[in-house]
Amino acid sequence: MKKFSWRGLSIIIFILVTAFYLAPLAIPNLPGWWSQHTLKLGLDLKGGMQILLEVDTSQLSAADARGAVDQNIKIIRERIDQFGVAEPSIQKLGEKRIMVQLPGVSDFQAAENLIKQTAMLEFKVVAQPDEARRILDTIDANITANIDKFPALNELDELDKQILAESDSLEQDSKSGVFNSLIRPGEMDYEVQYDSVRLIQNLMADSLFHQMIPAGWDLSLERAVSGAPREDRTLHVLSSAVQLSGNDLARAKVEYGSSTSTDPRIANKPYISIEMKREGARKFERVTADNVGKRLAIVLDDVVYSAPNIQERIGGGRAQITGRFTSAEANELAIVLNTGNLIAPIKPVSTSIIGATLGSDSIRSGSLAGMVGLAIVMLFMIFYYKLSGLITDLALIFNVGFVLAILTAFGGTLTLPGIAGIILTIGMAVDANVLVFERIREELDTGKTPRSAVDSGYKRATITVWDANITTLIAAAVLYQFGTGPIRGFAITLTIGIIGSMFCALVFVRSIFDTFVVTGTKKTLSI
Repeated sequence: MKKFSWRGLSIIIFILVTAFYLAPLAIPNLPGWWSQHTLKLGLDLKGGMQILLEVDTSQLSAADARGAVDQNIKIIRERIDQFGVAEPSIQKLGEKRIMVQLPGVSDFQAAENLIKQTAMLEFKVVAQPDEARRILDTIDANITANIDKFPALNELDELDKQILAESDSLEQDSKSGVFNSLIRPGEMDYEVQYDSVRLIQNLMADSLFHQMIPAGWDLSLERAVSGAPREDRTLHVLSSAVQLSGNDLARAKVEYGSSTSTDPRIANKPYISIEMKREGARKFERVTADNVGKRLAIVLDDVVYSAPNIQERIGGGRAQITGRFTSAEANELAIVLNTGNLIAPIKPVSTSIIGATLGSDSIRSGSLAGMVGLAIVMLFMIFYYKLSGLITDLALIFNVGFVLAILTAFGGTLTLPGIAGIILTIGMAVDANVLVFERIREELDTGKTPRSAVDSGYKRATITVWDANITTLIAAAVLYQFGTGPIRGFAITLTIGIIGSMFCALVFVRSIFDTFVVTGTKKTLSI
């Protein structure tokens, strides 16, 4: 009975694993469970989006600021994972910056909005019509008395003011101020014409403007409707008291209203169904009971998404966020609600779009460099080491395939620096064989038989092979630990390549020698 060989079993596993994970690259129409194992390409090869973000920690204590960036990274990663981007790269740069790379993303605006949205969810009571009118008149009077402190308003010439004032139906005594000229009464709230929306937004972002608002009240614009970029916006007067917040939220999910629904806000439309935590449900029940007949605004990042009327006390802690969403917008909103609030606001510092053409050029150039390098090394090995060199070339091909297969198996991403690591591996992969072959030649020169020379050559060269490759592995580990994305990609492919090359040299090639080359009483060895 033939003795069991661990070497033979390891070679079989090596070949089968390599073949299994490389097959989807070469064979189309494989079963779904098999074809899903495909090599992922990085941003520089596949194209996509890169965003540099800065975290604003100015409003946090020193203790909270230290953990804000790391917590924001965690939340951003959760959002991107739910958004469906494969292998995103999210890294901390310095103390306050975050680099986000999204390979393969096509909807750049949606991705950017998803990442930077603070997701501060609040429920606030809408002011009654008479109270809202009084507050707006007070704001108008305060701004008119301090018009010189608002350059944007002060630059409105008299003709602009007259046109804006004549476009609404307010009473004459309410038109005297500049602010009232920018709004007009709607069915339940106040409308801001599209041409004035940007001005109102700039005012609301001004800290001085908030001093003009009576204590206990806020102003918020309603969400812009998708597909209607020039539509007027609704202005809401809200109580500044937050009745519930995102911390009271348990989960949010997208649902679709029935086409037979009597509610026009959800009939045959997507909406967000939210469920409160136990304490949040008690708060919600109390708020709805205390404010029957009033409206409760659902505000996300200071934008009103909906303001339904409270007709009765609502138990169970369930509510809906409506707002004429598209399916994609509803899904994005559910994602940010489920992943929670960012600890501190973030702002994009720079955004770069990497086109697919650049990625194709990089793949083409890298592949050409790899093939040329592989061909030159293989020719040299055949020329210098003859049949033994040919065996090494066979192992070299398997080694390159092994690197790609392991990247695929562990869900790694191939980047341009990764291709550089593979090309470097091609050169280093034959190094171990060169050490062994030179030692075998020395043993043959002393008069030993091929079998004895091969045994002695491997025995004496193995320790040198281990020393040389372990030092390179240490360098690769340091690069991975302290490097960023591209450097890590290089380190990973280099590490896999070194491990594969050692296996090929000390196990795969040795097995071929023992099985096919130095059999029987062979007197010569082509080396």
